[in-house]
Amino acid sequence: MKLTADRIIDAGMAVFAETGYHGLSMRQVAERLDTHAGSLYYHVPSKSALLQLMADRVARQAYDAGSAALAALPDRTGWKARVEVQAVTLRRIVRQHPGGAVMLADSPKVLSAGALSLMERLLQTLSDAGVPDEHRGIAADALLSHITGFVLQEQSEPPALTVSAQDAADLHERFPMTVAAASAYDTDEKFARSVRLLCAGIETLIAPTALP
Repeated sequence: MKLTADRIIDAGMAVFAETGYHGLSMRQVAERLDTHAGSLYYHVPSKSALLQLMADRVARQAYDAGSAALAALPDRTGWKARVEVQAVTLRRIVRQHPGGAVMLADSPKVLSAGALSLMERLLQTLSDAGVPDEHRGIAADALLSHITGFVLQEQSEPPALTVSAQDAADLHERFPMTVAAASAYDTDEKFARSVRLLCAGIETLIAPTALP
């Protein structure tokens, strides 16, 4: 099969899912494609370039999915619901890729056009809502950082330590509010509520006359 940039990205994402950032190498990608590392450089000049392409693929998929979700909303949908649908869609797409949260976190550093498009659209949504210029970038960054961190926890390996029933009971007795809060909602509802909470905080920055 002909070697293409898309095939190299596919292989790179598969290796990344198994080994993480530090384990990813052009040699391993070449082995997965049953070719020599030197043949990859015609299409992808370096590991950094490969990471950029991988991050961009995830971000572009999230952007396209977000565009479809936004288009399905009623015309007069408020800004908070528009932020939430962008966040929910981004989380869903990133979760589809093992290690996707790490790629998303690094994507602005590697100047992924897809990631910058996600930020630009979110900034526009906040601008339309009336969030002042001096707060808009921080608000958007806080939202995207929250999404990345949330998915990063979801994609992390569970602890190998087994917790006995007695240990669980002891923890519940010592930290009743923490245990209760942890089990109050499933992860989807917890995520949606967390985004709404952030939006509620952002709303306080909007002057009353600017509220849509």
